Order: sequence, then C-alpha cells, then structure tokens
Amino acid sequence: MDVLSAGIASEADTPLDDELVCWADRIFVMEQRHRTAVRRQFRSSLGSTPIVCLGIPDRYRYMDPHLIDLLERKMTRFIG
Repeated sequence: MDVLSAGIASEADTPLDDELVCWADRIFVMEQRHRTAVRRQFRSSLGSTPIVCLGIPDRYRYMDPHLIDLLERKMTRFIG
C-alpha cells in the first residue's frame, strides 16, 4: 500500500494537485468541508475516485497523540 499526505490549504507542506488526485485510488479527508473543496477544485481529475470523509474535526496539531488514535481507529476498516 502506498500512501501520501497532502493538504488543500494554500500553506500546506504538500498541496493537493491534479497529479496526486489522479494517482489516488481513494482520497481520505477529515471533514465534510474538505470533501466539498476537493470535489470543487479537482472535479476534472477525480473521475470515479471515491472521497471518504473520516468525520474528524480538523483542529489537531501535527502528530497530536489524540489525532493519531482517532486516525488509527477510523482507518482500521479500510486497511485492516
């Protein structure tokens, strides 16, 4: 499994772009507003790529232990 992280904010370390969207088999976002933004910004690149909303508020700092725990629990059903 190959995994990449990218953000939709202009100041993201790795901004999401058309190439990454085309590369992805599935895109995970934390909030519904992120799903809406990805659909709006990358409509032509998405094709049938599913966007999965994890329902995690985007208020955590990078590597926050609580965020890591939430991500691990939410992603279990997708990665086993």
